[in-house]
Amino acid sequence: MGRGKIEIKRIENSSNRQVTYSKRRNGIIKKAKEISVLCDAKVSLVILGSSGKMHEYCSPSTSLVDLLEDYHKQSGKIRLWDAKHENLSNEIDRIKKENDNMQIELRHLKGEDISSMNDAKELVLLEEALENGLSSIRERKMDFLKMAKKNEKILEEENKHLNLILHQQEIAMGTISRDVADDYEQRVIRDYNSQMPFAFRVQPIQPNLQERM
Repeated sequence: MGRGKIEIKRIENSSNRQVTYSKRRNGIIKKAKEISVLCDAKVSLVILGSSGKMHEYCSPSTSLVDLLEDYHKQSGKIRLWDAKHENLSNEIDRIKKENDNMQIELRHLKGEDISSMNDAKELVLLEEALENGLSSIRERKMDFLKMAKKNEKILEEENKHLNLILHQQEIAMGTISRDVADDYEQRVIRDYNSQMPFAFRVQPIQPNLQERM
């Protein structure tokens, strides 16, 4: 009794579909190998399953590139890589054109080659762009100058504070006379405290009473 024919349509059951795919894939690859050996034919087979996994076979001493070259010669169809090259060429042309336009805009912003601008509206837009850019630059410059001035003031105050501490240490070590020290200390403290909040003001060192007895 002969085998019944199977209706050719998509198998809905996923397990049955996978089993059928595996069996028929192996059968097709086997037939490709047989025809390449029996008939000395060039065969290339590529199978992509629904999962995206690829299986392939290429007859011995034959490369897929050579087979595709022969296919294009026989069929007269455009090469796949030629189409890709054409798309890349178009993209390169687009980028070059965009770069040329940006170079022209840059020259205009520098005030160069503006004789080519014959439209008053274009000149007005260019003027506005330059004014906005100049305004932003000035604001940034002022912020920088303010920050530099603030840092300079902080450094000056730190330097005065360090000088005062150094002088007080010299007094404690007795490397300078008391009269000179007292006069200098009072003068430095007055100058320093006049620029500092009350909480940070420095108090003069009190002399050791036992040393003066």
